[in-house]
Amino acid sequence: MEIKVMGSGCANCKALYGTMSEAAKGLGIQDEVIYDTDIQHVIDMNIMRLPAVVIDGKVVSQGKKYSVHEAQELIKSQLPRL
Repeated sequence: MEIKVMGSGCANCKALYGTMSEAAKGLGIQDEVIYDTDIQHVIDMNIMRLPAVVIDGKVVSQGKKYSVHEAQELIKSQLPRL
């Protein structure tokens, strides 16, 4: 699972990166959470509000902050169904 936080480098974007990293670690997901500040990537993905969360290439959140618990629920909602 690849988790990206797309942001501009502002405090909210950095905070979401920290929250998503902690949430992934708490779920035992070994993959690294990536913080992407490349504005061209944001444009290419048609992201309109930052920060954004991209999981496995799919934009799953834009312009929201999460608690660790909420971030874990967001990640779990994107796990493959067994």
